[in-house]
Formats: sequence, structure tokens, C-alpha cells
Amino acid sequence: MAAVADPEKQLAWEARRRPRAGVAAILAGVFTLGGFIWSAAAFRDVPRSGFLTSLGQAFEPGPIGNQPSLRTPEFEFYDAKAFTFVGSSVVRAIAYIALAYAVTFLIVATRSRRPELPRFIVYITLVGAVLSAVASVFGGVGTVLAVGHFLDGPRTVDAASDVATDSLLYTANLIAVLAPLLVAAGLLMVSLNSMRVGLLTRFLGVLGMLSAALAILSQFLFSFVLTFWLISLGLLFLNLTPGGAPPAWRTGTAEPWPSRREAVEARGAARGARKPSRAAEPEPEPEAAPTGTRPHPASKKRKRKRRG
Repeated sequence: MAAVADPEKQLAWEARRRPRAGVAAILAGVFTLGGFIWSAAAFRDVPRSGFLTSLGQAFEPGPIGNQPSLRTPEFEFYDAKAFTFVGSSVVRAIAYIALAYAVTFLIVATRSRRPELPRFIVYITLVGAVLSAVASVFGGVGTVLAVGHFLDGPRTVDAASDVATDSLLYTANLIAVLAPLLVAAGLLMVSLNSMRVGLLTRFLGVLGMLSAALAILSQFLFSFVLTFWLISLGLLFLNLTPGGAPPAWRTGTAEPWPSRREAVEARGAARGARKPSRAAEPEPEPEAAPTGTRPHPASKKRKRKRRG
């Protein structure tokens, strides 16, 4: 994955991998949104214990840890939806793996056009996406196993607290804290640098940076924005965008977009070139009166009046 000095070799390498990267990006977008919607729709009716009910249980006599857990209906719901829980987790994991392939291809192409980029940037999104996939699978499977252990036990308050400390689920939660940070950092640097070398349009570059911010701020918005960005990226890789791929994909070298000032100057120059120069046009010469013609009778009358 080192920077390639020969643009022709780089273009040949990209031509072999662009179709797969395009399919991976579209697949990542579809699975990201699909997994989120599947999970949200399945668990929107999950039962929750009320605050006042929990507060009343705290004042009952005896150790609260030995009392029946009010979360038992919630865990029974999870147990009944075990297939959905694991299935949606696997779908999201596949989305992260496909995202890792597509974004890694993009940053390798970017680094070949901008060799000064540090090599570790290539691996940030890759590592973050793989860790997110692992956390998703571990979280789904770990939750189902931990809930099963709870339902097979005494179903007390202490047993409900032990669900979150199950080894597999606890590991998934720890990974899930670090992985989104890596994904966000990788998306930010990939989008910014790919836009600078001309591989991404300004719109896709800004949208990629926005999705990086949402990876930390809001998973709900992140799923929708990332889906749109990935599908657009896949269409660009497959050369199916209306305007075609940016020139940098054809030259193998950096083709930076013009700055706003340069764009304004270029538009002004184009308008000036379209306007005809009036100063350069020769003024029409007055027509000379033809020789040998007789003066008009009206001119004779005017001369007589002046004499009078």
C-alpha cells in the first residue's frame, strides 16, 4: 500500500479494484441503514420498568439485591427476539467490513497522489471499522447469552446487575467505546485529503466529514448520513455519477479543486471573453455625397431666405 510514483501503474491498480470497492461501498450503505432500521423496529416496544416502581421497591424491607428484578419482562423480550438481536448485529458487522474495504481503497488512492500523507492514516478507518464489527457481533451474541443466564437463574436485582458484567458483553462494550473514535478520525482524514487531491467532489468531501462528526454525536443521524455518503461513493467508484468521476481518477495525479477566489476569477474571465469588444470595432465612415448630382430644390429655397 505504499505510495506509487508511476501514475500508469496506480491507474491500472485502481482499475482492477474500483468495481469491487464500488460494490463494497453500496453494500456498506444499504446494510448500515438496513441493520439500524431492523434493530430499531424490532425493539421499539421493549418493556421498561417505571422510575416510581423502582423507587418503591427500594423502600421495601430486606436487602434489595434479593428482591425480584423489575427488568425481568425486558429480558424476556430480548430472549424472545434473540434471532433479531443477533441478526441485526451481524448485518451491521458486514456493513462495517464493507466500509473498511471501500474507505481503505479510497485512502490508498489518495496517498498515491499525495505521498506526504503518513502511512498510518491508511489503517485508521480499517482498524476502527473492524473493531466496530467485532463489537457489534460480540454485543449481540453476548447480550443473548447473558440474558439467557439471567432467565435461568433466580431473576433477582443482583442477577440483573450481573448481565452487564458478562465477560463477552463487557468486552464488546469496551471495544464499542474506542471503535467509533477511530472510525470518526479515519472518515475525517480520508474525506478531507481525498477532496484536496480531487478524488472527491466538495460535496462528498464535506458530507464525509459531517458523517465523521455524527459518528460520535448521534448514531441515529450517523446511520442515515453515512448511508447516503457510502452509496454516493460507490456510484462514483463505478463511474455512474451524472457528471462522471473527477479528473484525478483519470490522470493518476492530484487535481486540486480551484479555490473560491480562483473560481470567481475564472467565471469573470469567461464572461469577459464572451462579451464583444466595442472599442475594437471600427466606426462606420460617413457616406460621401455622389459627385455630379443636382442640389435638392429645398436647399435653394433655404439659401434664398438667408439672403433675404
